[in-house]
Amino acid sequence: MQWFPPVFHLARLGVLLHLPCVFSGGILYPRESPTREVKSLDGIWNFKLSKPDHFSGFHERWYHTDLAKTGGAIPMPVPSSYNDITTDSEIHDHVGLVWYDRTFFVPDRWRLANNRVWLRFGGVHYACQVWINGHSVMSHEIGHLPFQHEVTSLLAYGTKNRITVVVDNTLLLNTIPQGQVEPIDTPEGKKQQQTYTFDFFNYAGIQRPVFLYTTPAIYIEDISILTDIADDGTTGIIKYNVSIGGLPEYAGSSIKVYADLITQEGTYASRSNPSIYSSTSTVAHGVLKIKNAKLWWPYLMHPSPGYLYSIEFRVINSDSMNPVEDIYVLPVGIRSLSWSNTTFMINNKPIYMRGFGRHEDSAIRGKGVDLPLITRDYNLIKWIGANSYRTSHYPYAEEIMDFADQQGIMIIDECPAVDTNFFSDVLLTKHKESLRELIQRDKNRPSVIMWSVTNEPQSSDQKADAYFRNVTKFVRETDQTRPITAAIAQSWQTDNLAQHLDIIGFNRYIGWYSNTGQLYEIKKKIITEAQNWHRKHNKPVYMTEYGADSVGGIHTLPVHVWSERYQTELIAEYFKAFDHLRNSSFYVGEMIWNFADFETEQSVRRVSGNKKGLFTRDRQPKEAAYLVRKRYFELAAELDGAGLPRDLEVYTISKPSPLNTNRIEL
Repeated sequence: MQWFPPVFHLARLGVLLHLPCVFSGGILYPRESPTREVKSLDGIWNFKLSKPDHFSGFHERWYHTDLAKTGGAIPMPVPSSYNDITTDSEIHDHVGLVWYDRTFFVPDRWRLANNRVWLRFGGVHYACQVWINGHSVMSHEIGHLPFQHEVTSLLAYGTKNRITVVVDNTLLLNTIPQGQVEPIDTPEGKKQQQTYTFDFFNYAGIQRPVFLYTTPAIYIEDISILTDIADDGTTGIIKYNVSIGGLPEYAGSSIKVYADLITQEGTYASRSNPSIYSSTSTVAHGVLKIKNAKLWWPYLMHPSPGYLYSIEFRVINSDSMNPVEDIYVLPVGIRSLSWSNTTFMINNKPIYMRGFGRHEDSAIRGKGVDLPLITRDYNLIKWIGANSYRTSHYPYAEEIMDFADQQGIMIIDECPAVDTNFFSDVLLTKHKESLRELIQRDKNRPSVIMWSVTNEPQSSDQKADAYFRNVTKFVRETDQTRPITAAIAQSWQTDNLAQHLDIIGFNRYIGWYSNTGQLYEIKKKIITEAQNWHRKHNKPVYMTEYGADSVGGIHTLPVHVWSERYQTELIAEYFKAFDHLRNSSFYVGEMIWNFADFETEQSVRRVSGNKKGLFTRDRQPKEAAYLVRKRYFELAAELDGAGLPRDLEVYTISKPSPLNTNRIEL
């Protein structure tokens, strides 16, 4: 095969991605059905650093043999970040290429059934190239997003196959997110040193699930849905487009497309008449109307949040000589979104977001998908009474997003453009591509209520104006059903981004990074700034980040920074500002930084990571979590009529003591 140089060098030369990549239409999550089979390739893979130089694996053609035979390979779980799995600091801090491989079997029945076989990665950070049995299949840049390619002709059926992946975690000024690399001298020779400005660890590896899955020769390639509520307020409307793949091979065939809506209880809510399409058409359109529809509501805004129907899509080739059928079942929540210069509404009811920023982060697995951890996190989200969070600062795993759909948690879906700076045309192209892939992946999710195009960019730079005008224009051309937002750290006076947004989010750390210890400064500064953002742009405003570090177990009296009590009292001062702003029509939400403590790069300003979590890194509550829980549930009761948990208050006394007119004032 033609030699394909490491992504590190391609990124510097600006000629990345010569191989087929991603998909031509959609990239539906692999789901089993009567016509589809899914095989997981998760498990223990072989793993090896590319040494003694970045080119070793390519020079020695590691993709042509088992990695274990090249010497020095170790076991590595997939999905996971590789950094914290071993005790080797060289692996933890490695910059550049690493190699993975494993063997697997493919059943011969897949060949006999004339199936197509697809290889799909949920996310590899940051960039990668993939081989099957020594044949180059695809490459992908931008971590945290899925990619796939058909591998039918490259597989050996009924026997052993080998998959090889090379991964590059290098970040440069023209990658999303950005970073810089410089060579440094060490006792072991020259190495690459990675630097970046964002405040979380650059975990890397095959961090999301890997699947093989089958489709028939004619198959459902993509589905797009748009839901709404009729003027009567009770009739649900679902408009759908179904893209059909494989049709050129069946020229002249007649294609029937069915779409049946099924309730959670398993009954049919709506059944469509078959639509007939010739093989020259690749997209089927339709509308389903559901009387007395059960709407998708956020948690605590309705007694039955997160209600999901299922649409069973069937594509049938009616050729009697060679019939082909494909079935794909898509979860769907019926809801509407609308916004103005002062309000944000779901199902014609005002939204007040109460939540936090988060990270995909935990000990050992890093950003690797971990189902017990995901389940625990959503239990904590509901325990604390939150109804929303932002996927700061990159797209989260689809398995995490599934929970949000099912539990009724609203998501601000953020692309990986964090701390964007050094604006260029190359960066703009990749920024738009990251948003295209994100929207393509999550466009059908009822939980996704906004697209966030960036976090804390250098938006005071004059180049940011044209740059983000292009970015937001692209998002509106791609999806007009959700508002566009961002998390802004620059001043409202110098920022060049907010004018291009629909809803403005801003990050401020009064009482921590500025006015440290001066809690009395918080209320007036936050109120003034929020009012200025709205006054300048006439758009809804909410707070995307605020908070303070606290180390679990540290308590001081009087209260000092880094203690659990300081974090609690600081958050309470922000609450005072938010309650003042809630009397203004333009203020739509509050989000704490952060849900849980998380890892960062080594730094003298961080002691084993960022400690701004309401929960510790092992998901236990700090003192502030109880305060936030009380507020969020009381907000839900006030704004949405939700009931209060029985354990919200802790018993102190059976009844109030009688007033004592001679009491001593403290």
